[in-house]
Amino acid sequence: MGKLLYESIEEIHPTPVEAISATGASRMQVMNYGVLPQVMPAFVGISVYRWDINIRESTVLGLVGAGGIGLQLNASINSLAWDQVSVIFVMIFATVLVSEWISARVRHAII
Repeated sequence: MGKLLYESIEEIHPTPVEAISATGASRMQVMNYGVLPQVMPAFVGISVYRWDINIRESTVLGLVGAGGIGLQLNASINSLAWDQVSVIFVMIFATVLVSEWISARVRHAII
């Protein structure tokens, strides 16, 4: 995430930064008004992308013993409790759908 943010900072347009610096602004003002407005869309996009990945990875990590809903899913599969397995799958599916809806709304608000 840091690498992607670093690359987006490298790609900012230097003209607004130079214009704000030319007015005698401090470094913090240059960051607030010249750099941050150009970097925030990329930062929010990267954060939402990582959030989506983390939601999906949490189930997989739980299946291999890290805890959470994946561990409960694994225990239900091992005990052949198919009604519990189906409820857990529905909950995972609903979580992913809500996550996708939220990320789509955030992306739409940025663009």
